[in-house]
Amino acid sequence: MSTETADTDGGGSEPAIEVTPDAASEALSLLEGEGLDTDEAGLRLFVQQGGCAGLSYGMRFDTEPEADDLVVEHHGLRVFVDPASQNYIGGSTLDYEHGLQAAGFEVENPNVVSECGCGESFRT
Repeated sequence: MSTETADTDGGGSEPAIEVTPDAASEALSLLEGEGLDTDEAGLRLFVQQGGCAGLSYGMRFDTEPEADDLVVEHHGLRVFVDPASQNYIGGSTLDYEHGLQAAGFEVENPNVVSECGCGESFRT
């Protein structure tokens, strides 16, 4: 299987996404809780049709990347991004928000030109 791996040590072009330490820590904890090998498995971040603004983010755990995935590793977390999603999320940052009313993963995407009122979908 051939995968493209983004350079995250500052020596090359900007990777498709960044991952904050909080997001990596939370995802790694969840991966381990599912009994997945964090050396091979990772978090798949993708864009899908849906929501009132047209597009929405999806995330799931995968045991390994697909052959044409971009694989980015930050803080020990492997993130898999399919080619179609790369066009929508390039330059984004995956973060984990801790709050009194809600907690969860959040994508900060510089390509978004509008979002729906609830913030669950977007348009680029």
